[in-house]
Amino acid sequence: MGVTLDLTRAPKSAPVKPNLSGLTRKGLVETLIAADVVRADKAKMRANQLWRWIHHYGVTDFDAMTDVAKETRAAIAERFSLARPEVVERQVSRDGTRKWLIRMAPGIEVETVYIPDVGRAGALCVSSQVGCTLNCTFCHTGTQALVRNLTAAEIVAQVQIARDDLEEWPSPKEDRRLSNIVFMGMGEPLYNLDNVADAIDIIADNEGIAISRRRITVSTSGVVPELEALGARTQAMLAISLHATNDPLRNELVPLNKKYPIAELMAGIRAYPGLSNARRVTFEYVMLKGVNDSPAEARALVNLLKGIPAKINLIPFNPWPGSNYQCSDWGAIEAFAAILNRAGYASPIRTPRGRDILAACGQLKSESEKMRASERRKLEAAAE
Repeated sequence: MGVTLDLTRAPKSAPVKPNLSGLTRKGLVETLIAADVVRADKAKMRANQLWRWIHHYGVTDFDAMTDVAKETRAAIAERFSLARPEVVERQVSRDGTRKWLIRMAPGIEVETVYIPDVGRAGALCVSSQVGCTLNCTFCHTGTQALVRNLTAAEIVAQVQIARDDLEEWPSPKEDRRLSNIVFMGMGEPLYNLDNVADAIDIIADNEGIAISRRRITVSTSGVVPELEALGARTQAMLAISLHATNDPLRNELVPLNKKYPIAELMAGIRAYPGLSNARRVTFEYVMLKGVNDSPAEARALVNLLKGIPAKINLIPFNPWPGSNYQCSDWGAIEAFAAILNRAGYASPIRTPRGRDILAACGQLKSESEKMRASERRKLEAAAE
């Protein structure tokens, strides 16, 4: 059964040309035929040409497609677009992390973060929704109300913008700077599974962006009914935003737990398609001082995950304005990790990245919901 959301907050905007970047191969063929811009018997061949230009070469102008007839290019350009969304602001952290504020449409803004030296080379943290419905109490993004789901084109556009900035067109096979995709940005991906699945099909295609599905991770707070569909449709790696080992505490930290409690979540994880020692589940556990960081909690976590091929990412809490939480002391985090390690679980402590530009885990929030950073800096300078 699918999950429905109230998306009535989404601002109304003027019609725009459909963007071909968000179409799967099958969808691209069907769309070209339906628009009557290519003959049906030529549609698959023409779609393959367009696909390579869009996703391997990263072009945004149909005129650059030199192996497509000029008349055909003109007909397609009249009906469709390849335009990137507007990059409103680009920030670079002292540690090399990059964050882009991207405006998809008027009032529709998301943040996307590139983190170097993560995964094989570097990871892109993409958003799946504008805002979020989950209201996790430690998460800045959760304080922004949901506006709407992102389309597949808008999800893919985040990857395209990152690769524009990293100068990674044509799509490299070796020496990539962007090697991994993580759906850990704004929103709950499983509340937008259709668009997320289409975007993964596009990103993973070997003749385009060509990022392996085993290097694509989807993080969920635990929308249990959609777990099986996620695995079956995407073959993506699974990450669970856990943060607590008992229902009373998780109800407080991750309110979705009231709907899908821990026992139900664990059953869904154990049934995840393709789960194995080679395809472990990543459990994300944010370290909150005096809340969930005791040795007893670590032992409870070991018992909870017994029998599940898993690794545990320990995430030092990243502060944000107005938060009531504090990061656990480093000694407490190391002691917690040691208990997990002795039990046989890989439990790396995630190094906070991009904190100085509010790009770290749990800090993303679109500028439509806060004062523009540039305006804030001007006011601070004026007050000095």
